[in-house]
Amino acid sequence: MDTGQANVHRQNGVALWRQIADRIRASIANGDYDATGKVPPEFTLAAQFGVNRHTVRSALAALAQEGIVRSVQGRGTLIERKERLNFPITRRTRFSEGIGDQAREKEGLLLHSVQEPASADLSARLRIPEGATVIRLETLRKADRRPVSRSTTWFPADRFGGIEEAYSKSGSITVAFRMLGLSDYLRVSTEVTATHADGADLADLQLSPGAIILVARALNTDPDGVPVQYAVSRFPADMVQFTIEN
Repeated sequence: MDTGQANVHRQNGVALWRQIADRIRASIANGDYDATGKVPPEFTLAAQFGVNRHTVRSALAALAQEGIVRSVQGRGTLIERKERLNFPITRRTRFSEGIGDQAREKEGLLLHSVQEPASADLSARLRIPEGATVIRLETLRKADRRPVSRSTTWFPADRFGGIEEAYSKSGSITVAFRMLGLSDYLRVSTEVTATHADGADLADLQLSPGAIILVARALNTDPDGVPVQYAVSRFPADMVQFTIEN
């Protein structure tokens, strides 16, 4: 795979070291360095990307902070093998059940909650009047004490008043729904994109600058097809992968 100089843009607003870190991260994910288990030497990468070794060093330092590579004296920069958590997307997508036995401990934390008027976008997604009150939860989920998702979730307030307390006590959307009288719900759509993590997600997900996150926008309904939840969840791309299941 050619990830060379042509892919590095000096005037696109993204620091060169970050672009190079992204290219190296992609090459690692693609298995381009599997034969050696190491990232090429700094001078090789500097020539490949047309930059100085200090820029390459900054990129490798960022990847080391993410736990993707590790520098060893006399051996070079080794690739750290980390198994991704597989998260299935199904008609009944549930965080704890999806992670299953891939993690010994699973935890859901409520970071913040607020009631606010529904925007035009939320009105269309949740099929409620624009300006109707929704409850927004900001949550963090962990697996074996590692942050694996940061979510912003909205619920119609007239149906799910008190869901912030229910989630705070249970750490589970499924249990919170059950406490409020909804025993089952279905995933009707999931949109997944990738982007750089912003400052808040870097802090909450414990990532280094330049890290890539997967963003999942999901809509859930009750069994009658009435929308009950819209969520935007962010996952570290090097830690989680999605599997679409029927």
